Amino acid sequence: MDKAAVFIDGGYLNKVLKHVFGEPEIDYELLSDRICGNDYERLRTYYYNCMPFQSNPPTAAESRMYAQMNKFIYNLNRLNRFEVRLGRLQKIGRTYKQKRVDVLLSVDLVRMSWNHQINKAVLLTGDSDFVPAIKAAKDAGVLTVAFYSRGAPQVYAHDELLYECDERFEMTQELINSVTR
Repeated sequence: MDKAAVFIDGGYLNKVLKHVFGEPEIDYELLSDRICGNDYERLRTYYYNCMPFQSNPPTAAESRMYAQMNKFIYNLNRLNRFEVRLGRLQKIGRTYKQKRVDVLLSVDLVRMSWNHQINKAVLLTGDSDFVPAIKAAKDAGVLTVAFYSRGAPQVYAHDELLYECDERFEMTQELINSVTR
């Protein structure tokens, strides 16, 4: 059976779940299997995100958020065929910016494609920064699939990303309901 990898942009998925679906508690392993499809064996799911920012010393709220995320990451790592890749969160003025997350996802996608570890790459993201990596995966013969949302302005998927992927599917309430705990 052909193999697929699922690449989840955790920051994007969190926004989709919050702004479109009302923050349901989902089963990430089941979500990965569903979006992978029945015709492919899910080799692995890669989840990309950052730990929350912490001041020095951290505030009580920052410590709580960090502990919650740490527990979430611990539970993800316990799932079958799951890998968590963490970038870092940088505070710039009053805003926070993820660093290294897009590069980590892109490197994994290109490496696995050109090493012929996968035949299909399923990306759950809306970011056009991944277009060069998607092109490289396609050049290696990998089928590229995007799962995205257009349900709220905060989570619109970039058209360039959608045009570059071989297939694209909008995340629906039906999909989320089928993976909600």
